[in-house]
Amino acid sequence: MKIRPLHDRVVVKRIEEQETVQGGIIIPDTAKEKPQEGEVLAVGQGKRTEDGKLIPLDVKVGDRVLFGKYAGSEIKLEGEEVLIMREDEILGVIENSKK
Repeated sequence: MKIRPLHDRVVVKRIEEQETVQGGIIIPDTAKEKPQEGEVLAVGQGKRTEDGKLIPLDVKVGDRVLFGKYAGSEIKLEGEEVLIMREDEILGVIENSKK
């Protein structure tokens, strides 16, 4: 997929949840909510301040992120649904906790 978001925008692909829960119950598509977790596919160069300085983004390609239920704009690229959102719509980055 070739897309370069502008400024402080980020392209995110939703990560689908598993279709069964621990008890083995299968959840139908109509009862599922859209996941609020995704993987960053592309990032813009950053936000410019009023004096022209470039502030780089905190997220990078490959990060797993959490975002709000209604964050971003859904678009279809090459048959795949993705979200384009501003970095400030991202709630947090999920980090691997290896101990």
